[in-house]
Amino acid sequence: MSVKVTLAQIAQLAPSARSSYREAFAQGQEVLDRFAISANPLRVAHFMAQILHESGGFTIQFENLNYSAQRLPKVWPTRFLPKGPLDPADFAHNQQKLANEVYDKRMGNTAANDGFTYRGRGFMQLTGKESYAQATTVLRQSFADTPDFTGDPDAVISADWCLKVAAAEWMSKGCNALADRDAVNAITRAINGGLIGLADRREWLQRTEFLWH
Repeated sequence: MSVKVTLAQIAQLAPSARSSYREAFAQGQEVLDRFAISANPLRVAHFMAQILHESGGFTIQFENLNYSAQRLPKVWPTRFLPKGPLDPADFAHNQQKLANEVYDKRMGNTAANDGFTYRGRGFMQLTGKESYAQATTVLRQSFADTPDFTGDPDAVISADWCLKVAAAEWMSKGCNALADRDAVNAITRAINGGLIGLADRREWLQRTEFLWH
């Protein structure tokens, strides 16, 4: 019997959740079932904790790249002065210019504006043209009407697709098996590439494990 995720639980965890995210969960049980996330409480708790962290409690749709000149060298120390070659003042509070600089020629980004076009979006903050293409491929195996996210990247944050994209990425990274082991560090590395925000992810996990246990 699958573990249920209700709108009341979403409201309890994320009272300021965006309407598109709430709507996604209103029709989301089938998605959680299809990707076997709802197979046991531990999977649900870990999945929810990770997407709550990544989306700032279901409030963030787009990656925030609105950094000050003082902050940029701390986030990208090898790129910006004093250790890197770039002047942070040239990129401060300019999200498009910054995204195209830090994400250029990475993650499948090849065209001039790809860094900004394929900046982080949605529950999992899907980033990079390669990831958008992979999400399209994975979801088309289950949903024939999946749009081409590389051609329509904003579909990633729509009520129809945001939860499906997150679930597909979760599955493709083998996170169900990691959740079965209660391996929060390994799940974080699979999703994030490192352990950024681990303390916050653990705090969310405590709250989600209380709801689903």
